[in-house]
Amino acid sequence: MDLTTPVFAPPAAPLKAAVILGSNREGRFGPVVAEWFLSRTAGHPGVETDLIDTADSEPPSVPRPADIAARLARADAFVVLTPEYNHSYPAPLKHLIDRHYTEWQAKPVAFVSYGGISGGLRAVEHLRQVFAELHAVSLRDTVSFHQAGALFDGRGGLKDPAPTDAAAKTLLDQLVWWGLALREARARRPYRG
Repeated sequence: MDLTTPVFAPPAAPLKAAVILGSNREGRFGPVVAEWFLSRTAGHPGVETDLIDTADSEPPSVPRPADIAARLARADAFVVLTPEYNHSYPAPLKHLIDRHYTEWQAKPVAFVSYGGISGGLRAVEHLRQVFAELHAVSLRDTVSFHQAGALFDGRGGLKDPAPTDAAAKTLLDQLVWWGLALREARARRPYRG
């Protein structure tokens, strides 16, 4: 075996990740988290993102549901950005998830959560159950912002970026691995969920 030849070739096409912003409340903190996360993906090789904002899809008749379905179907992977409301995730996110089915199948889902003392982790645990029912693969590692408002400065930058930047890198590395593996598997053998 020639040890100078790489075992795995780089992907022919970047991983297409739909980043879903789950809150539509007035005064929401989600856009700050989304901007931070998208800046992390910009520096990660092999990831191409498409931001889907639930605020753009309310009321349900406004954003052309076929357009969202097509965007979800094109995605190789998903990153759900969710706050925690009353120990769970927001209704607009549930609405977006439930309007679609095959678009989620055999694709990885990662979570970035934010909130108070729990950092949105209770919302993530509920979402894991929902995505399992939809035949999606949820990633173990998450990025979680506990007491999120206190972690960012007035310009939307993290006061101490090192821990969450490291967590985001781990999450993105795992998302790329799972996303490429499942994309290849779906190409070889269509998933019948």
